[in-house]
Amino acid sequence: MSLSSVLPEGPGLLPYWLLTVALTGIGNSIQSYSTLHYTQRIYNGQSSDTGKPASETSSVTPLSARTFGTWSFVSSLVRFYCAYDITNKPLYDLAMWTCVTGMIHFGLEWSVFKSGRIGVPLLSPVVVAGATFAWMFTQRETYLG
Repeated sequence: MSLSSVLPEGPGLLPYWLLTVALTGIGNSIQSYSTLHYTQRIYNGQSSDTGKPASETSSVTPLSARTFGTWSFVSSLVRFYCAYDITNKPLYDLAMWTCVTGMIHFGLEWSVFKSGRIGVPLLSPVVVAGATFAWMFTQRETYLG
């Protein structure tokens, strides 16, 4: 079995990107169930003002981490299936909505609820979701006709 036999067959690079983002999200889901460390870095993680570790400044609980992990897993599944069936309009739209949902969630956590601080842990998922949404939006006609 070659690597190409398990990769998406759609045209262009977007299916490969969606697969990469999906697999990364599944990995993130697994870590959300196994440790609080990385999720705590996103939600009020280490403050440069106090120098306190994320475990002392975060409101992340084991339950909220698992809930976040479940949400990430479902979003990853949608992106995974879209990577392999990128011409399916409802699936394409759902994958785009996972990006919008992520951007809104992290944006609200930062701006309204004040549970996220600007930094790499928070900005990484926002940038990935934003770039993925923009890419999917601009390539919509290419994949959906």
